[in-house]
Amino acid sequence: MQKYEFLNRHSQNSRYRPEIPYFCGMKTKKIELLSPAKDAEVGIAAINHGADAVYIGGPDFGAREKASNSIQDIERLCRHAALFDAKVYVTLNTLLYDNELERARKIAYDCWNAGVDALIVQDMQLLQLDLPPIPLHASTQCDNLTVEKVQQLEHLGFSQIVLGRELSLKQIREIREKTTVPLEFFVHGALCVSHSGRCYLSQYIGNRSANRGACAQPCRLPWDLLDENGKVLIKNRHLLCLKDLNNSAHLEELIDAGITSFKIEGRLKDADYVKNVTAYYRQKLDEIISRRLDLEQASYGHCNYTFDINPEKSFNRGFTDYFINGRQKGIGSPFTPKSMGEYIGEVSWCNPLRMEIDTDKTLHNGDGLCFLNQDNELVGLRADVVNIGRDGVHIVSTNRPHGAYRGAKIYRNLDLEWQKQVEASTGNRKIDIDLVLSETETGYELSAFIRRDARPCVSTGIQCDKILANNPEKATENIQKKALQWGDTVFNPVNLELKFNEPRLIPASVIGEMKRDLVTKLTDELVENHKNNRECRREGACTVSTKVTNPDEIPTALMTCHHCIRYANGMCSKETGQKATPLFIRNGANTFRLEFDCRNCLMRVMAVAD
Repeated sequence: MQKYEFLNRHSQNSRYRPEIPYFCGMKTKKIELLSPAKDAEVGIAAINHGADAVYIGGPDFGAREKASNSIQDIERLCRHAALFDAKVYVTLNTLLYDNELERARKIAYDCWNAGVDALIVQDMQLLQLDLPPIPLHASTQCDNLTVEKVQQLEHLGFSQIVLGRELSLKQIREIREKTTVPLEFFVHGALCVSHSGRCYLSQYIGNRSANRGACAQPCRLPWDLLDENGKVLIKNRHLLCLKDLNNSAHLEELIDAGITSFKIEGRLKDADYVKNVTAYYRQKLDEIISRRLDLEQASYGHCNYTFDINPEKSFNRGFTDYFINGRQKGIGSPFTPKSMGEYIGEVSWCNPLRMEIDTDKTLHNGDGLCFLNQDNELVGLRADVVNIGRDGVHIVSTNRPHGAYRGAKIYRNLDLEWQKQVEASTGNRKIDIDLVLSETETGYELSAFIRRDARPCVSTGIQCDKILANNPEKATENIQKKALQWGDTVFNPVNLELKFNEPRLIPASVIGEMKRDLVTKLTDELVENHKNNRECRREGACTVSTKVTNPDEIPTALMTCHHCIRYANGMCSKETGQKATPLFIRNGANTFRLEFDCRNCLMRVMAVAD
């Protein structure tokens, strides 16, 4: 049989790179973008907008009381993710009571049977249970900040380890040089001021344990700062509240330091947040992967976005890259724990009912705006009427006094038109495929190959009369047009190869029937292939004896923090030469002692005896 014609249609969004041969056997590092999901719908949205993996709470013990999900929903999410060879990780990362261990073991089996790829855990008692052959990831709640800790967890059989957010690039590189286990690192989202797993402030104040998924976030409250004599140094400021993490400028440095999984925080966030931030990091990582032959995306598919991708438009308290390049000032959010949104400009004129904003942004009636007044208090308002004035200045009217002043920096924390666009976005994630349409003795066969791997996937055949084409050029054009149109499926045909003895005329109904059957078979094959790979990834269970942590135990050090209130407020002993005497923070009836380990640059929040 002679190949009759080769038809090529390159997709503008194809992840195929022609400089990399299909069968070159090159060893590449898979880079994973890991997104949060409070429920199955948000998880599906994350996958559709570019996530290589999602992490989600199960029916219980997921470290987020308000983000639990049924096994049925998790199974639905797993099937959708598997289509793109994307993974689903379930959080089973609270500390457990003895009478909860059997329930946790059953959840582990239910998750495995549902198609989950790994469990994220904190409590080492789980290693002593009869678990299914499911990989275990060590949660950041395990306080994974040292080479020794990561080595220990690797020895215990963990297949991925979530590093502490406080680490620098230098420290990450050192961990990578002395371990082989895959490393995961948070790159975006809310920051806990305390080392993860070592915060007991919420439990101490209100019996709501962070290690049991019930944190009340007292770190976001306003506090007074007092010296040893009770003198108020700072009054009513959010001294323990941090800006949100944004390490998008350091992704390639993190890859080179040894990170392969890039994690977005936010299991309580809505779909619009997850869509926007996932799309942002997908584009950032794709740019790096596209110019480096040693890297590849960890899952299949590319997305087309229909909204302006901008992380500043989603919930944020301002951004910091935290300690990735060492200690720096300005990582805190002392004036508000609420979202500021995107900076849009300054007030050029105002009165109690109206203000003019000098901005190059387009505002809309109903947009949410905010600013810090002259007392550094957050003020929010709605743009009730927006008019474009001279030189593009926006005139905003509001029916409430707002305390604006000339020069005030204005932020938009709700862009109504943008919000509608994000809500309507499907991500339109597609998997590039190659097609081969062949002539058989009794009809035709249509085969599909995943373009990135060029591996055979599935074929479907049909018996029908074979008609010789009187007009080969026109017949080929019609075949191409029909065979390459896959509508709203997740598949995007890039190449079509025709293998005919002679030029043929094929009815559109024949091609359509083969495509419909091929979509079903290809979907089932991809899901089954992911399941088989998932089973092969298991490295074996570990049942060594481990130290058991009491969920009710509260140590004297309620928080251990890299963030230092002395350093943040110009009182660092290394800068002033003065001794770092203890300070106190007070909120209402609650007062806590701050102790400073200047040698190791740590601050501890201590319980104060009555």
